[in-house]
Amino acid sequence: MKWTVDAEAAIKKVPFFVRKRVRARVENEAVAAGKQIVSLAQVKATQARFLSKMDSEIKGYQLEGCFGPGGCPNRANPGEQLLERLEALLQKENLLEFLREQVKGDLKFHHEFRITLADCPNSCSQPQIKDIGIIGASSPHLSQEPCTRCNACVAVCKEDAIQIDEDEGRPEIDFDKCLYCGQCIAICPTATITTDRKGYRVQLGGKLGRHPRLARELPGIFSEDDVVAIVEDCIDFYKRNSRNGKRFAEILTPAAFESRRNRYGRRTVDG
Repeated sequence: MKWTVDAEAAIKKVPFFVRKRVRARVENEAVAAGKQIVSLAQVKATQARFLSKMDSEIKGYQLEGCFGPGGCPNRANPGEQLLERLEALLQKENLLEFLREQVKGDLKFHHEFRITLADCPNSCSQPQIKDIGIIGASSPHLSQEPCTRCNACVAVCKEDAIQIDEDEGRPEIDFDKCLYCGQCIAICPTATITTDRKGYRVQLGGKLGRHPRLARELPGIFSEDDVVAIVEDCIDFYKRNSRNGKRFAEILTPAAFESRRNRYGRRTVDG
């Protein structure tokens, strides 16, 4: 649907964590009213109704993903199936009922438990500032195929994690710098660099607000099953320890994070 310039400018001022919902509501109401173009007046009217009835819009959690197969050429590990499993898990956990029991007064969007899945390290869905951030990963592996020294892998790596060994004539990968984006795998013309394993990086305890905090990353790359187990464990921890709407990041103490680091570090797909 087309938007006027003023309407587009107004929707961009809506806080990003509710912008998708407000935009969808504006377009739905415009369609219901028989409009073909969204105006500034419609944005303001819908936004006012949306915010005044925020409590009725709360479902207890926010689960977001990236653009999907048609929108991004950089996907390290597609996550559609994982998103479906997480959606089912979140529905089963009934976080809305938990929040209504814990929070006095109307619920707000900032009370919701937030999980996001980025298909690559570009992190368009901002996993670093969510309760649980998941990032698709593809681990490179050096095969026995000869290298032509084309330097394509060196050029494509934004982390400067790859160099060509002049004596051996083969790539060397610095895994301390590698973000497992898979770009070197995709561009290698000789399959000297291939895929070792696909999985996910997991970050815990990010948030915005008056006291923002970046999420901390569990070491390693995790399988889909392990990600679901980690999320389930974190939600259980959240329910047992959060009171009065306290965010996951506020209750995830260094000790609690280290406990999960030790527990799941032995189950990473890269050892």
